[in-house]
Amino acid sequence: MASLRTATAEASPNIALIKYWGDVDHALRLPANGSISMTLGGLSTVTRVTFDPTIDRDSLLLGGEPAGPAALERVARHLDVLRAHAGLDGHARVESTNNFPSGAGVASSASAFAALTLAALTAAGIAESSESLSRLARRGSGSACRSIMGGFAEWRAGTGDADSFATQLAPGEHWALVDLVAVISAAPKAIGSTEGHRLAATSPLQAARVADAPRRLSQCREAILRRDFDALAEVVELDSLMMHAVMMTSTPPLLYWMPTTVEILQAVASWRRGGLGVCATIDAGPNVHCLCEPGAAPAVEGALASVPGVERVLACPPGGPARVLHPAS
Repeated sequence: MASLRTATAEASPNIALIKYWGDVDHALRLPANGSISMTLGGLSTVTRVTFDPTIDRDSLLLGGEPAGPAALERVARHLDVLRAHAGLDGHARVESTNNFPSGAGVASSASAFAALTLAALTAAGIAESSESLSRLARRGSGSACRSIMGGFAEWRAGTGDADSFATQLAPGEHWALVDLVAVISAAPKAIGSTEGHRLAATSPLQAARVADAPRRLSQCREAILRRDFDALAEVVELDSLMMHAVMMTSTPPLLYWMPTTVEILQAVASWRRGGLGVCATIDAGPNVHCLCEPGAAPAVEGALASVPGVERVLACPPGGPARVLHPAS
């Protein structure tokens, strides 16, 4: 009788400094433009995958509870991709936990599918390069390809499945930025990112956003490599606002912001005018990521915590790459 094969992996979410929004191929999750991110240390998804020859279907526990049909179907589809890649038959039990809010614009799907990809392939006895892991993780969630990498990562859009993956732009120790995540709501989004990507092309602003992406990518890349915070702040805030402008002008429109979201954006602009080195960016959700250098972090964290409507503040330095916690057995 075939034995169980199991492995556990951990991955962190990431904050996109230049955003991924919209696909040119929804099935393969090929992006309309490249993107750059910082992996978030201190936040993680831990996922255990067990290939069990005695079961006749995949199962999924999220935080110890059975997942709903939609989440299970998405994980099973990704397992199909990984099984095909590994030449493996049989079903799996997947158990996954986060130490941060899921589905609220803190890139929970990025860490989830990065961890799932690494755990499943390790359990299957398949060792892959980080680039190959990134390419495969992309099939589950586009931004997962960046969470395979530690530090600062760049996802080159590529021309097809084979060359659309992330590489490390710089390690975390290159620049000790801090992402202070102002959690306004931990509730899951009514419309998730996967559906949102499908709506991007309905916005009349998406074509202009995509056309300008190479310039923004270049400015962001150079700002990171030079550790130029002012240049980074300028392009990060512009890029975030451009993505949300596309969301708000899609059909139907997506308005993720809440009143406290706007209050924080206005406060960050005021703090920077006053000499505090901080900038803001928002993924698909209401929560605001405030980036700053370590010296400014205590003041920014205290100021964010005092804003009415902020439930808590998560402090995240650059994080490491996805890693195996327990090897295959």
